[in-house]
This record gives sequence, structure tokens and C-alpha cells, in this order.
Amino acid sequence: MTPFRLRSTAVAGAFIVLTSASMLSAQTTVTFPPIDFSGVIYSNFQYRVDQRAKNFNKFDVERAYLTFRMPAGDRASIRITTDVFQQQNSPNDAFYSGWVIRLKYAYLQYNYLTGKSTDFTAVARMGSLHTVVIDYEENFWPRWLSQTDVERAGLFSSADVGVATLMTLPNKMGEIYGVVTNGPGYASREPDRFKDPQLRFSLTPLSNSNAGIFKTWSISPWVYRGLVASPFVNSPPPGPTSNGPIGMGLDRNRWGVFTGIRDPRIQAGGTYASFSGQSQTGANTPASPAVTVDSTGHLYSGFVVVKPLALVDTGFTRLNLVARYDKVTTNTNYNPSGQYHVFIGGLWFDLNRRSAISIDYQEQLSDTYPVVNGVTITPTPPTRTWFVHMVANF
Repeated sequence: MTPFRLRSTAVAGAFIVLTSASMLSAQTTVTFPPIDFSGVIYSNFQYRVDQRAKNFNKFDVERAYLTFRMPAGDRASIRITTDVFQQQNSPNDAFYSGWVIRLKYAYLQYNYLTGKSTDFTAVARMGSLHTVVIDYEENFWPRWLSQTDVERAGLFSSADVGVATLMTLPNKMGEIYGVVTNGPGYASREPDRFKDPQLRFSLTPLSNSNAGIFKTWSISPWVYRGLVASPFVNSPPPGPTSNGPIGMGLDRNRWGVFTGIRDPRIQAGGTYASFSGQSQTGANTPASPAVTVDSTGHLYSGFVVVKPLALVDTGFTRLNLVARYDKVTTNTNYNPSGQYHVFIGGLWFDLNRRSAISIDYQEQLSDTYPVVNGVTITPTPPTRTWFVHMVANF
């Protein structure tokens, strides 16, 4: 056999091997599920003008939320949202006062009822997920300027660990959201055995009409039933120094209604919320028994965001004016009741569809000062602050 024929045979054999390997590789290609990554950054410059911290100012990155979504099999998906924030609470900031990462949302979602837009659809979720109404209200109020009214007032957290179901009504008529969570919020581990059921109905009765800006009108009654453990749940057995453990839960209930519109030219909303709870005083001893104390309060809030030039010229929609007022009664059992207000006012400019910058003024001031057992109660520390806010969605 000549050298030429040997070389030809070797080349042909190599070609066959490479072709076979290529075909085998094509048959065994692994397809990875797509990952949907998004996020938002809240940053600001703030300048205090109240007497408690007059002229104090700083640049701050308030929040950076990073969200990952991806499918997890047929009808199932996951969502993970990390909350990047600056540690400011003692004693945590004594260890590290910079920015840290924690989970806000981390849940599996299963679409157990699917259909057309004219049918009921429903999903179930388990993990760290949305509480009853805060996330829904953020569809109307710009969260990057301030927390929503009920969250800022400390009624409950925006996320918690538990299970939930979201049912969408036919013909865009609204949704029903039910959830049971641990109770303390996503920033804390579960401290007791009690769970907090919550329910919201959001109705959009004019969504299929020609009602103009009121086509987007939504009304959302909601309820939150909570319990927390007694501070004496781990007290020692009955004896000369203790009356024994108290295993009952203390009430931590909230209910309210939110209503709003979200037209491209104007967004507005209003909230009424009532909250009641129990606490215990005393030392849980024979000489100083535990005493359960009831407290009740309520919240009124209203806001408006308007694009003034868009009302007369739809070609320019970047300028926005915003105003909000909250009135919080901390405890109606006082005489007079403890009350404070929140005011937010300013303007912002949309740099593009995903980024904006604002100049706004915010104050939180006490209105009444009840006297309890000879001690004057201050419902809230006074703050007056000018802000330059920035938001960037990506």
C-alpha cells in the first residue's frame, strides 16, 4: 500500500470520528432553564432641618433589591429577592455597620388553576412571601420615596415566612389574596408558636368600562389577625419568685381598606387602618402579677401623584408632583390620644422609563402629648428632612 493511500485512509477515518462525535454532542446538549434577573436601587441625599439633628446630612443607599426568577418544572417557578441594606440597629451595627444582604422573598410558586383571562386562575406559594396589602399598595404609591403608610406606621412587615394563595378573578375584576405567616416579619426568626392569618379582597369593578381614569379604580378591604407570645412564656414554675409561665397569646390585630387609581396621568390612594393589641406589665410574681393592657389606634392616609403637563399635553409626561399625608393615632385609651402626622411633598423627573430623580420634603411630628402616670408621652420623635431621591430599575 502506498503512503498516499495510507494518508487518505487516515484522513477519512478522522473525518468519520469527528462527525460521529459532533452528532453525539448535538444529541446530548443540556438545556438550562432561563433565569429572569432584575433589580432596583434606592439612593438618596438627605438634609435634616429639625432641632434634634439640625444640619445633619448624608448620602445613602437605602436599598438594593436583586430578584431572580426561573421555572421549577411544569406549572412551578421560584422567586428569590435579596434585600441589600445598611445595618443600623443596635447591637447589630456594633459588629458591622455597613451594607448587608438578607432574603426578603424566597418562595416556590405552583399554578394550580390556569385558564384564559376570562377564567379564574390561582397560584400557591410557600416560603418568604408578601404579606396582606403592602406589596399591593406599592403598585399605586412610589415606594422609593418612602414606605407605604401601614408599613411606616409599624403595623406589620412587608414580607414574612409562610404559605399563601393568590386567586385572580375573571374579566380583570380583581384578586383575592390569603396568607398565613409566622408574624414577626422577614427581618426576624420565628420567636413563638403563634401564626398570623391574613386576607385581602381587591376589586376593580370599572375595569371593563369607559370610565376614564376611574377605569383603574380599586378597592381593597383586608384583615390581619395576629398573636404574639407573652413576655413571661418562659417564666420558671410557680414558686415564691414567680407565678409560672404564661402560655396564652397576646392580640396583635389589624384591619383596614385601601382604595386607589393608577392612570398614567394621575395616581391617588387612600387608606383607613385600625390596629389593636395587648401587652403585659408587672413582673409576674405574687407581689407584682402580670397585667394585660389593651391598646387601640388607627391610621388615615391619602396621597396623590400627578403629571400636570400630561393632563394638557400627553406628549410630555416626565414631570411629577407628589403629596401625601398620614394621621396616626397611637393609642385611643389615652386622654388625649397620642397622635402624630407624616407629610411628604415634592416633585420628581423621570429620566427615562426606568430611572427617576426627586426633590422632596418629609416630616414626622407629634400632634398631641398624652400624660400617663405623670409622664408625658411623645408619640414619635420629631424629624424634618429634605431629600434628593434616586431610583433605578434594571
